[in-house]
Amino acid sequence: MSTVILESTITCPHCGHAEKEIMPTDACQFFYDCKACGALLKPKQGDCCVFCSYGSVKCPPIQQHKSCCAG
Repeated sequence: MSTVILESTITCPHCGHAEKEIMPTDACQFFYDCKACGALLKPKQGDCCVFCSYGSVKCPPIQQHKSCCAG
């Protein structure tokens, strides 16, 4: 079984600022405020969370080939 990576670098599509963040393992993060320009990031269509859209690493459930945000 592969190791799940919990750290991802989110890059803002508006200003290009990159910030390392720890991903939650038990919930999706649907919104993210850019620490540089203040833009509110939301997942791109077809993605489950901001880490899957703008992060360097996909969220833990996707890494484990599970459904993210199922409930």
